[in-house]
Amino acid sequence: MGSSVVVGVFVIMLTTAMMSQLPSTSHCLMNKSSSSTSSSSSNWCINGSTHQYCQQLTIPQDKEEGFEDLELEFMNMIMKHMPVDDSHHETSNRMLPSMNPTSYNVLLNGPAFKCGRNGYGPCIPNPTENKRGMQCKSPYDRACIHNTNTSSQVREAPPSSVSQVPYTTARLSLSEFSYKVPLSTGQKFIRLYFHPVSYDPGFDRSKTLFSVQAGGFTLLHDFNASVTADASETETLIREFCLNIDEGQNLTITFTPSRAIPDAYAFVNGIEIVSMPTNLYYTAFESHGVDYVGNKVNYRIENITAMETVYRINVGGSALSFDQDTGMYRKWDSAVDEQKYLDDLSSRWTVLPQNVSLQLNFVKIPEYSAPQVVYQTGRSMGSNHTRNKSYKLTWEFPVDPKFLYLLRLHFCEFEPEIMDTGDRSFLIYVENQLAEPQADIIMWSGGNGRPIYRDYVVFMPAGPDRKKVKLFLALQANPRDWMTKYNDVLLNGLELFKLSDTNGNLAGPNPDPPPPKPVQLKTPSKQSKKKSTPMLATVAGAVSAILVLFCVPGFLVIRRRRRSKDTDDDSFVLSGLCRDFSLSEIKAAPKNFNQDFIIGVGGFGHAYKGSIDQGTNPSRNIAGQEIRI
Repeated sequence: MGSSVVVGVFVIMLTTAMMSQLPSTSHCLMNKSSSSTSSSSSNWCINGSTHQYCQQLTIPQDKEEGFEDLELEFMNMIMKHMPVDDSHHETSNRMLPSMNPTSYNVLLNGPAFKCGRNGYGPCIPNPTENKRGMQCKSPYDRACIHNTNTSSQVREAPPSSVSQVPYTTARLSLSEFSYKVPLSTGQKFIRLYFHPVSYDPGFDRSKTLFSVQAGGFTLLHDFNASVTADASETETLIREFCLNIDEGQNLTITFTPSRAIPDAYAFVNGIEIVSMPTNLYYTAFESHGVDYVGNKVNYRIENITAMETVYRINVGGSALSFDQDTGMYRKWDSAVDEQKYLDDLSSRWTVLPQNVSLQLNFVKIPEYSAPQVVYQTGRSMGSNHTRNKSYKLTWEFPVDPKFLYLLRLHFCEFEPEIMDTGDRSFLIYVENQLAEPQADIIMWSGGNGRPIYRDYVVFMPAGPDRKKVKLFLALQANPRDWMTKYNDVLLNGLELFKLSDTNGNLAGPNPDPPPPKPVQLKTPSKQSKKKSTPMLATVAGAVSAILVLFCVPGFLVIRRRRRSKDTDDDSFVLSGLCRDFSLSEIKAAPKNFNQDFIIGVGGFGHAYKGSIDQGTNPSRNIAGQEIRI
């Protein structure tokens, strides 16, 4: 596998201590150690995932002269000393193209930033100084990232299972605040990191409701971070966007609390900006555009469009973290995450082939399009060709309605039996519309082990549920046996992007909050059970005794009435046969429901025997239970 070039060159963190928490395979970090010589000699070290390089550079004592040369020299040093796989020289696109020296990979984490010592070098964090924002005085102002709000606050997150940077701190504000970032021209990834917890005092997680604008686009509107995290059953959130920076344009990212609820606040834990290769997702000038599903014309994704990453999946494979990407720090979800989007038959019947030992040959697309492992794993229907023709391999992705979406499908034939055109031919449906009547990966790529991707644009209309609709992607085995050798399908990877509308909006509605979890009653301890048993017995016994004692006269009356009917004695009176008992007499009969007087257990609890009038009355058997009346 060829090495990948780091596309960004600046990483700014909250504190040096937090820098040390980053894994050794994290973003490219630059550290500077200054000497006390008059020539201001400095050692710059580059620490990256696969390399470490240190070079001594001399900073001119005059701040106004030679500074641009220093920057260019340092940037050229980074690109020059990246490890390169020299085993393949046939293509120039194995590595990411060299970026303009002013391209940045910026990771902002919470606080206002202070420029480096004496105004030199990239902005470095200082948690104890310059709380009110950046006041950069040096010629390097354009590399200083500053916050425009003096009333925003920096808070540490409460202790939790989330302990990695940048989720440990946040900038929060009840009023609008912005970050201004100087960037080079070109297309960028912008990633926002959120850890919605209560940053006490005064910042309850239920009050996180805010909007985010950047580069003239609305990225989020009345975004409820806590509800979104709860609905997703996750503690942290990452929102990734793509947009273009025009020449001479600085990027301003603005966070605005909503007015919909009192005390709403905006916050952010981290901001990451990474340059991407030109036209990685945007339409090149010489291109005819992307297939527009359901339309006869192609669609062009121009630089005036912003995009939001909705799904990125290593289909049939494992999850890939940012340091396993091709230098752009993209995260790829796994087959486990993919599972919840598959329909029932696809989930039960499909198989996950792989060929991780295959040496890939990037001929049609650049190697940085996706990690190699994406093209070495996949999902297919398997070898049961009869069953394969009875269903479609189907994914159902919940998306926001009334937006256009860019769907990128990654393919690579890696199974040794699929070598020629026509070996595996299938159909592709997007949103229940035929997008490819004859998908043939070998025909597209030119051979086995050669990755390729196909792009489609589709519009999602509103449905009965105003918040979400489902985008259907279905792969169907070719039903015509004469057109294919194997009635099977294959998909290796998938990316889905939402495109901004004509108003520059990308924001969708918040999800519905999850239903409240049922309250679990505490199981009483053995000791409390022992204490509660006599009370329960007493209450149950009291009810039983009262019912029995009051039912006895009624039983006698009913019995006497039946006798009177038999003897035609209609003059029967109850006088002298019934007696009213007070509650105190009922309690006294079984000695205040003493357990020694229990004679059995009935449907309503214990049955007691009792004595009234000092035991002078005879015993009677009533309903099979012995009592004294």
